Amino acid sequence: MKVTADIIRDEFIGTQGSVANSPHAGYLDIHGPVIGETRNTFTINQKGKAKNVIKEQAVFQFQFADGTTVEIDGKLLIGKPEDRLKKTTKRLW
Repeated sequence: MKVTADIIRDEFIGTQGSVANSPHAGYLDIHGPVIGETRNTFTINQKGKAKNVIKEQAVFQFQFADGTTVEIDGKLLIGKPEDRLKKTTKRLW
């Protein structure tokens, strides 16, 4: 997978996700498959329990099926999944 600024338009449900950084200490050990997404949260299945993480308060690391790993600031992912398709971003590099 080629990593570009359009990565925020991808589907994250089903990918392996973890919280890479957060000011909220309780979020730092959360990792597992992403099982749900709302406008402001990701739901991650950790050891059989659903953990909700607020997007604005975390930096996420996602591993896609092809082995590509990306780290994305949750502030870029705020919004309904279907609305993110319409979102445009400036190139960051």
